[in-house]
Amino acid sequence: MADGDDRQATFGSDGSLETETTPDATGENDYGEEKGPNETDGGYSRYVVSSLLQKAVRRSDEEVAAWAAWELARSGYAWNLWDRLNLYVVEDLRAGDEVALLIERYEELATERWEPDAWKGRLCAIHAALAAARARSTREASNADAYFSAVAEIRAEARERGEEPAHDFPVGDLEPDGRFDAVFDGHTGEGSKRGRGTRFFKTHGARVGPEGEDEQSARWQRLAMLLDEDVEYDAAELDRAVEPVDSEDPWESPESTGDDSEPDDPGDDGAEDDDPEVDGTGSLTDFAE
Repeated sequence: MADGDDRQATFGSDGSLETETTPDATGENDYGEEKGPNETDGGYSRYVVSSLLQKAVRRSDEEVAAWAAWELARSGYAWNLWDRLNLYVVEDLRAGDEVALLIERYEELATERWEPDAWKGRLCAIHAALAAARARSTREASNADAYFSAVAEIRAEARERGEEPAHDFPVGDLEPDGRFDAVFDGHTGEGSKRGRGTRFFKTHGARVGPEGEDEQSARWQRLAMLLDEDVEYDAAELDRAVEPVDSEDPWESPESTGDDSEPDDPGDDGAEDDDPEVDGTGSLTDFAE
């Protein structure tokens, strides 16, 4: 149960469900009968209506979701409604969906500015339910949690037997020089011991996703590196710093270790040096582009 349910329902010593109905949820139902514990105005169990709301959101059934939210709000169970809607944001909707902010705002209006069971409060409830139902539904977070938890048990059992686990976390042992070597920069103890300071971070740890930096951001990155008084970057490092990671393998690492020692002398192959401080041509802005 969520926190809201814990406040209102407990189990007695004999295993029976003991409930404490909030004052707003008392009174008569639509038929003029005294409402029982956890009964809505329409004569339904608020637990069933709450479950219906979640399943309707998950299935993108807008009308049913709107009704369930309205029923809970008008029946005095607004606290239950908003508690559940906020849970659905993390349990049933796609990560990054802005509907989380909308629901938070609707709840604020319904509970802090207006009365949650009054007309304006009910409209907020309907709006929030519709927003949730229209958002991209997915169980990705719950599925990931269940999967990672199962793997954790398998790893622990395998270690106890002295065996390799049949299933492992996606990062494996997470050691330096492995697939995720880029994370071992100066922000970690191992990276610091390896002398992986600013140079390594700029050319490895700070690289961004397959979309890459936009033109302006890439320009600023290059200029900041060129103007760095402590580290001198060569042309290859400047390019690597703004090169997007591979969409197929975002952890593929460039060949250079990128520690804070001076870069290797590329030698004189007859080509002009691109460093404006060396050849005296061009501007920093030109070089950054």
